[in-house]
Amino acid sequence: MIVPKRSAGILLHITSLPSRFGIGDLGPEAYTFADQLEQAGQRYWQILPLNPTEISYGNSPYSSHSAFAGNPLLISPEELVHDGLLHQKDLQHKEQFDDARVDFEKVSKYKLKLLRKAYKNFSEELPDVLWKDFTNFQKVHKLWLQDYAHFAAFNQHFRHKSWTDWPEEIKWRDGQAVEQLAEKLSEQIEFEMFLQFLFYRQWQRLKEYCNSKDILFFGDMPFYVSHDSADVWSHPDIFKLDRDGKPTAVSGVPPDYFSETGQLWGTPVFDWQVLKERNFDWWLHRIEHNLQLFGLLRLDHFRAFSAYWEVPAGEETAINGRWVKTPGAPFLKVVQQEFKELPIVAEDLGEIDQPVRDLMDKFKLPGMRVLLFAFGEDLPQNIYAPHHHIKNSIVYTGTHDNNTVLGWFTNDASRADRRRLREYCTHRVNQDNVHRIMNWLAYSSVSQLAVLPMQDVLGLGQEHIMNKPSTGSGNWEWRLQPGQFTEGRVKELKEMATCYGRWQEPEKEG
Repeated sequence: MIVPKRSAGILLHITSLPSRFGIGDLGPEAYTFADQLEQAGQRYWQILPLNPTEISYGNSPYSSHSAFAGNPLLISPEELVHDGLLHQKDLQHKEQFDDARVDFEKVSKYKLKLLRKAYKNFSEELPDVLWKDFTNFQKVHKLWLQDYAHFAAFNQHFRHKSWTDWPEEIKWRDGQAVEQLAEKLSEQIEFEMFLQFLFYRQWQRLKEYCNSKDILFFGDMPFYVSHDSADVWSHPDIFKLDRDGKPTAVSGVPPDYFSETGQLWGTPVFDWQVLKERNFDWWLHRIEHNLQLFGLLRLDHFRAFSAYWEVPAGEETAINGRWVKTPGAPFLKVVQQEFKELPIVAEDLGEIDQPVRDLMDKFKLPGMRVLLFAFGEDLPQNIYAPHHHIKNSIVYTGTHDNNTVLGWFTNDASRADRRRLREYCTHRVNQDNVHRIMNWLAYSSVSQLAVLPMQDVLGLGQEHIMNKPSTGSGNWEWRLQPGQFTEGRVKELKEMATCYGRWQEPEKEG
């Protein structure tokens, strides 16, 4: 059992925290939220991927130019003052940031100026302790850091063209050519590494603070990586690419009840035969990297570890794809040998077949039970209904990809769905109490861990959705308002966690 005791958590991405710089970060409000989690009897803080986001990809944390790098937008200016890299006066600004939404373009421009000032101060003053830490950081992360920094600097140098459009000798990483260009761009390369140093320095501090309060981070790892990424550029052999470096096949999911043409994601697919011959080295490094960041790790799109939907490059929809088997069992066996406990959760939502279930059972991986999916016509047999939950699972009211509970109840649920919910919980259900009722159902479930999105803790409507899949704008922007997570809400969670055995008073020594 990867969750050793019955417990609870909250889903809130770092970007959704309050802050005065337009986006949540790893600064004071993150520590305040950790304090509130402890007071609320919570043991897990679930977040979305921490990788860099890009405006061109809709700011999605699931589409990044690195599977290993951290997002510089999450670096806290206050923490930079703490480290002597900025002065308090540097944080004074006239920008009008929205407390309720992230304006990624405005935030990116503002933070980049601050980060360049911090780098300038670092380069000119060269504080001995920080320089030593920076040098050590480069050694510890050498397996990915240099490739990432080169890619990021080259990408900027070539005006953000895809790496397949770079000069041939750089595109295919000719040693001498790369070295010469790297020497020319040495300052930008060091700046990129410096940003990663700052991110991981601040992340480690926050993680240690949370762990001191018996709170673990529950992270998320996307299955695929973007084609225009440091990972594909530096490891083209583990992806299905043609002689020009372009994908011969791309990812997606087949047509289903929700989409007649399926979903065409467009990321390159892995060459699992090559990975297997290399004993899955790149994937092992990726898993190890994430397990150093988090106490618990969710593998997004887990069904692709059994079989994935491969679509020929150039197709306009996912209709003409095919299922391709993945050596999931051999891979997970190697992971298990390497990491023993396997603190991994399988994202098993959507159309899941028996081979995927068998793979999860073989390695005792918990799946997800989402209450928003429970109250359809098939309620008696529905695996998401509480009476079908199992101990080795994570129960949610909803996820970052769903409507909020209130939004579902008022906009998506049919009259029959609402009736079934009312009959199931033998309670009058309305817009005022539906989120509390669903929260109670989650906490009373036999599932070992119950996770509530912050929007459902607060009872917010559909205008507060974090992400609407298949929509290209307006996603990932939602923010928690300052003071919105009140003492009353904290107390309510603590009482519910205590009532349903998800929090126990710590044993006193002696």
